[in-house]
Amino acid sequence: IKGGPFHSQCVEAIYAHTPGWYIVFPSNASDAKGLLKTAARSDDPVLFLEHKRLYRHISAKTREPDADYLIPFGKGKIKRQGTAATVVTWGATVYTALELADEFDLEVIDLRTIVPMDEEIVFNSVKKTNRVLVLHEDAVRIGWGAEVVARIAAHCFDYLDAPVLRVGAKDSFVPSAVSLEDEVLPSVEDLRREVKKLLEY
Repeated sequence: IKGGPFHSQCVEAIYAHTPGWYIVFPSNASDAKGLLKTAARSDDPVLFLEHKRLYRHISAKTREPDADYLIPFGKGKIKRQGTAATVVTWGATVYTALELADEFDLEVIDLRTIVPMDEEIVFNSVKKTNRVLVLHEDAVRIGWGAEVVARIAAHCFDYLDAPVLRVGAKDSFVPSAVSLEDEVLPSVEDLRREVKKLLEY
């Protein structure tokens, strides 16, 4: 995101561990509006996460929905239908997945809400494609993707034709030097390598 030392770490897994609040993570402007309006109407606390890179990402700019547009918490969205494998993701990495979706016929799911997670949309997709990869910008070790994988393993094990894979940042803090960010954060090539491994299993 070229944020250097300015709060470049991912925090969703840290906060998701604490019960009692909602955590949302939109990937585009219209979802941000719908989720923010839902948050304003909630009687419970809501942690609203925005990825700074999306402020400059052309695909995240969307037409403004109507004034009463609301997105219920716990409702993900299929950004692209596919049959080869499912990619579960959120925030800015939605666009990383979409870059490869046509090449590999991937079904891309944008969770939109971390807590609660839309298990139904994920499980139904896994039962269709039988292969799944979780993509996020946080470190793979103990990132929120580990919880997503655990739920898939618990509820969809009999439908899997391959181990569930994860793609995320290397096990390191995000460097303060902008030039080193790309060495740590997940790239399109990282995703391509793991998707090939998933499909060839």
